[in-house]
Amino acid sequence: MRVAAGAVARKILGAGVVIRGAMVQMGAHAIDRARWDWATIGNNAFFCPDPMAATAWEAELMDVRKQGSSIGAVIEIIAEGVPAGLGAPIYGKLDAELAAALMSINAVKGVEIGDGFAAAALRGEENADEMRIGPNGEIVFLSNHAGGVLGGISSGQPLVARFAVKPTSSILTPRRSVDEAGGETEVSTRGRHDPCVGIRAVPVGEAMTACVLADHLLRHRAQSPAVM
Repeated sequence: MRVAAGAVARKILGAGVVIRGAMVQMGAHAIDRARWDWATIGNNAFFCPDPMAATAWEAELMDVRKQGSSIGAVIEIIAEGVPAGLGAPIYGKLDAELAAALMSINAVKGVEIGDGFAAAALRGEENADEMRIGPNGEIVFLSNHAGGVLGGISSGQPLVARFAVKPTSSILTPRRSVDEAGGETEVSTRGRHDPCVGIRAVPVGEAMTACVLADHLLRHRAQSPAVM
């Protein structure tokens, strides 16, 4: 349902806005960003942009499945071509509504925009996205720590968001619990269950991003019809 809505949202946004997602971490193992290749995503089952990581993940996921367990993941969404000016400084912040949309996806337990939690380790001068005038007189940013959103409003830079997906709780390994009668019991889930639901979450994350951007674009058109 979300992906179907995302397909409609992409039509509203137009071909100039390109939204792509990738799984950048499975369990404790992250990709090597130096090997990032968007073309690789369609060649593996993990939506992984690092071909070497994808091969390693396949073996690890097989072990997790055999052990009757599950594993989490981190998904990164990048939206390019987003026009500057979408969002608002207080109510209707673009990053706040994007975070809420991504957080609404099943099994998601954390969301970050741009550098996210890594920004806490930076000094102010390191985190600042400085600007200069480009060769054609246009304003250019020298970095994108903010992930394309400044003060709740899109800056025109690529929008970057990541979200963490927990390991699915539906596993074969018995887990201690309490039943409705108040008695102690153990729960073990049988049947077919994905050992890493983060894989399924990649296109869902793309779709939710598209929905939020389309919503903000339509709001912007209604408020400033002469601008867009």
